[in-house]
Amino acid sequence: MADKIRKSDREWRTILSAEQFRVMRSHGTERAFGGCYWDHRDDGTYLCAGCGQPLFASAAKFESGTGWPSFTAPLHDLAVETTTDRRWFLVRVEVHCATCDAHLGHLFDDGPMPAGLRYCVNSASLDFAGVDD
Repeated sequence: MADKIRKSDREWRTILSAEQFRVMRSHGTERAFGGCYWDHRDDGTYLCAGCGQPLFASAAKFESGTGWPSFTAPLHDLAVETTTDRRWFLVRVEVHCATCDAHLGHLFDDGPMPAGLRYCVNSASLDFAGVDD
């Protein structure tokens, strides 16, 4: 994995949209069924919208019924990192980009078997590279 990317909020605001900044740098959540990738079905790789780090393969994407892109696993073990999120009087597992620390979403244990994991990710945190791109 490459070195961590560190930028000031001012620098992030110049490269991210207002919605991307709200989600990725302020730990926001987009509206369910509102993001551009929740029902996206093309073959390719989902990338971090902040730094371009490859995060998830389209083969790992599944329909969770939640309105957010959901994946069974990251592209590789070093693509994402997790931390404990204790905001909103809940204890959840936050998922963030291992390269730029962008908030991606949360990890739940209600995904399909065999692992039973669901990486629930905000579309605003993602870019997509199709197999023909």
